[in-house]
Amino acid sequence: MKTLADLRVKPGRKVSLKDYAPDATPGFKRKPDVDVVLLECTTRLAELQYLLYAENKRSILIVLQAMDTGGKDGTIRHVMAGLNPSGCRVKAFKVPTEEEREHDFLWRIHQPVPPKGEFGIFNRSHYEDVIVVRVHKLVPRTVWEKRYDQINAFERHLVENDVILLKFFLHISRDEQRKRIQARIDDPTKNWKLAPADFEERKHWDDYQRAYEDAITKCSTKWAPWHIIPADKKWFRNLAVSRIMIETLEAMNMKFPKPSFDPSKLKLR
Repeated sequence: MKTLADLRVKPGRKVSLKDYAPDATPGFKRKPDVDVVLLECTTRLAELQYLLYAENKRSILIVLQAMDTGGKDGTIRHVMAGLNPSGCRVKAFKVPTEEEREHDFLWRIHQPVPPKGEFGIFNRSHYEDVIVVRVHKLVPRTVWEKRYDQINAFERHLVENDVILLKFFLHISRDEQRKRIQARIDDPTKNWKLAPADFEERKHWDDYQRAYEDAITKCSTKWAPWHIIPADKKWFRNLAVSRIMIETLEAMNMKFPKPSFDPSKLKLR
């Protein structure tokens, strides 16, 4: 990987996460002045959000997936800090409720999709239904195997209805995860983040890696590609996600709508 463009998974490419170094910083030989660069990105994202809202033709849906401690919350906190909260909705998907289990797995996903002019951020997503359920055998293989095509069709439906999808897998190493969990153990202010399940889940590391590889391989499409973000270095994770978002928004060539009247003829009294 040499540039941010290399983080995008081309449709049809078979993904092996071993080919992606979690501590890579493509395009950067060393840590830049992150505060300055990220401030510039934050300012630009705010400008683009304002334009997105004014144009009111499309919405942006950001999907974040990662192993435990992968940095989903940190990405939301640092990258989206400058967005206007009134036009940005964050949805964290947890274990399905009893009502949600009575419907198809995509039923709970569709409602929080952002309306035109707004940002939506999914902290975990519909991909849990081909990852967690697979690793823990919560449904038969014959069920979750069909879901890849169903996800692709669902995402295509969203895109055809003016939702721009940006999917990020925050890729950390097993050693980095160990360090982050240990930091939570050592810091009393972070103890609340710990759960016995975290230690149990770590035992399934290899199974999760294979599940993610298949999900990314099968669901990185022309209309909704995946980006594999090296996330061992938090500064690069934040920078990469920010810049990919900016590049995507700028490529949309958004325009402020023209008023239906001549503003110059308005007079204040």
